[in-house]
Amino acid sequence: MALAIFDLDNTLIAGDSDHGWGEFLVTRNKVDAVAYRDMNEKFYDDYQQGRLDIHEYLAFALEPLARLPPEELAALHREFMAEVIEPLCLPRAEALVQRHRQQGDLLMVITSTNRFIVEPICRRLGIGELLATELEVDQGRYTGKVAGTPTYREGKVARLREWLDSRDDTLAGSYFYSDSINDLPLLEEVDNPVAVDPDEPLAAIAAERGWPVISLRG
Repeated sequence: MALAIFDLDNTLIAGDSDHGWGEFLVTRNKVDAVAYRDMNEKFYDDYQQGRLDIHEYLAFALEPLARLPPEELAALHREFMAEVIEPLCLPRAEALVQRHRQQGDLLMVITSTNRFIVEPICRRLGIGELLATELEVDQGRYTGKVAGTPTYREGKVARLREWLDSRDDTLAGSYFYSDSINDLPLLEEVDNPVAVDPDEPLAAIAAERGWPVISLRG
């Protein structure tokens, strides 16, 4: 059984769920609209340019999760799934996932986005294995802090190695699909790296190294 790993944002869905959640909170008046949107855009640009300070970003992004009660967060996320995520789902991405499922591969998403946002999305996609940025919980509420290593850049590799060690498994025959230069460390680890609608830096590296480049859009 080979491991088929997928990045989520701008790979399996046609947008960024983390950035989209921030925009959604603005529309629901759960954050200061001007200040939050400005910072959300700044961090998203930093991510796209490969210069994101993940800890600074997480301190910003997790504050609303710590402030809002769990029942309200759950209700908001249901609306978020219907209004924001569902229109971003890609038939070609779902077909790709299904092909790997039919081949008997083990399906996994590894994403830097936090588990609260992405776990329902992965359920929607039918992918059970998920490595995401984990959140600290105290007495049933998020604290606004990260638990363990964020799954970002080299952190994705570290968390995957921990997961493999726990199963006494390897990356033999593995695939990883991603759009982002930020995922280069993990793309270099797998047997079958695939660039999906890649950003310019990743497209250049894929061309140089002869990696497959595919599109799941349209």
